[in-house]
Amino acid sequence: MIEHHVRVHPSAERLPREEQLAWRLAAVATGTGELDPESVSTAVDRVVDNAAVAVASLLRRPVAVARAQATANRAGGPGASGASVFGTGVRVPPEWAAWANGTAVRELDFHDTYLAADYSHPGDNIPPLLAVAQHTRRTGADLLRGIVAAYEVHVALVKGICLHERRIDHVAHLSAATACGLGALLRLPTGTVYQAVQQAVHTTTATRQSRKGEISSWKAFAPAFAGKAAIEAVDRAMRGETSPSPIYEGEDGFLARMLDGPDADYTVPLPEAGQPRRAILETYTKEYSAEYQAQAVIDLARRLREKTGPLGRVRSVVLHTSHHTHQVIGSGANDPQKYDPTASRETLDHSIPYILAVALEDGGWHHQRSYAPERAARPETVRLWRRITTVEDPEWTRRYHDPDPRRRAFGGRVVITLDDGTVVEDELAVADAHPAGARPFDRAAYQGKFRTLADGIVAPADQDRFLLAAESLADSGAADLDGLFPAVDTEAVRAFDATLPKGLF
Repeated sequence: MIEHHVRVHPSAERLPREEQLAWRLAAVATGTGELDPESVSTAVDRVVDNAAVAVASLLRRPVAVARAQATANRAGGPGASGASVFGTGVRVPPEWAAWANGTAVRELDFHDTYLAADYSHPGDNIPPLLAVAQHTRRTGADLLRGIVAAYEVHVALVKGICLHERRIDHVAHLSAATACGLGALLRLPTGTVYQAVQQAVHTTTATRQSRKGEISSWKAFAPAFAGKAAIEAVDRAMRGETSPSPIYEGEDGFLARMLDGPDADYTVPLPEAGQPRRAILETYTKEYSAEYQAQAVIDLARRLREKTGPLGRVRSVVLHTSHHTHQVIGSGANDPQKYDPTASRETLDHSIPYILAVALEDGGWHHQRSYAPERAARPETVRLWRRITTVEDPEWTRRYHDPDPRRRAFGGRVVITLDDGTVVEDELAVADAHPAGARPFDRAAYQGKFRTLADGIVAPADQDRFLLAAESLADSGAADLDGLFPAVDTEAVRAFDATLPKGLF
């Protein structure tokens, strides 16, 4: 790997574009050649994963709103192509398909993740890449090249540049990665991708208020907005338009004004020319529909509930965990909403006290039942929930940032004190489904997750057709990409959409 150092440069220094981070990222994308077989296999798994969570979210309000906005802009006219929208059988311009499908993928907070210096859901790159691949009639191999390149760039940025310390939302890294993935997909010149990256970052930088306090439905829209913006940035760059430059290093740029100021200095690890693109192998999906740092805690709760006896005897529960977990989804966030039974689903899935309480009581997690208002309002659940706190443990923080992905830990140690003074405790470093966990997700697990979430939504024969299309992606022609959109009851989708208020479109 190459360690690319990024710092602020005054305009008078005229930093050559080949030395700028945006150019280096673009070069990683355009230099993506023959793909590593394991990376390709994992990319196929993530296509399956995305479709699973997308079809499971079709009858949820934010997804329906995004879908309504997209389908108001149907593709048409001479030579029109467009891209598919999950659940509709309708084709729309690719930026609108990215908007609708990106929201569907993100809504349940149930797809893949990568955690390092910052946070990310690299699977959010796939909807805009798939939309452009369909629209431009590219092959499955082209799509896979774009996915692998986007993951490579996304993971590098998340390793090297922390956004959350300055309360910047993580989609700023997503938009850069998507622009790079589109460049690899379309085999664009490095200079074109460079301009697109800069514009995408410039237009998608937002604060983390979207993930603070009472978390709104915008959390589902945010990555879709980044994907749509990245497509539009690539389109303008292909037409010869330029962008704010250097977007990262400029004295009024991203690092200087959004992150650490004029003295900002970061190191981003990038692959060397000709080095296999394998960063996707460091990422991992979710077995449960909850923030990733809750995954191991849910597994741990299943073990602990067997040792505690009746939970009404619990005096206190303390989760000793990393700085990130304590500050973002734990009591260290100082968000009273994380203990509010009337809080939004988006807030509850970022509340480790709530998740731990329900998992202790139920011995598992369900993407719908575990968030139902009546479930959150149970008096015994609320009593237990409000006895749960988190504390930062320096050792768990160190393990969270371990440079070796095989030793990196995202869990913690739970200490339960009962009314009689008995203490029950246990710890778990990573979720069972993590690559280093007790039962890592494999192809069969991804397919099983799809079948579970598609049950009652996608007919069994159509499930089979979708899984075959995904399995054959590397050898697929342009027309075969349509098979990546499982057939559903579009009448039921339209009936749900008809119940929502109308907007401008």
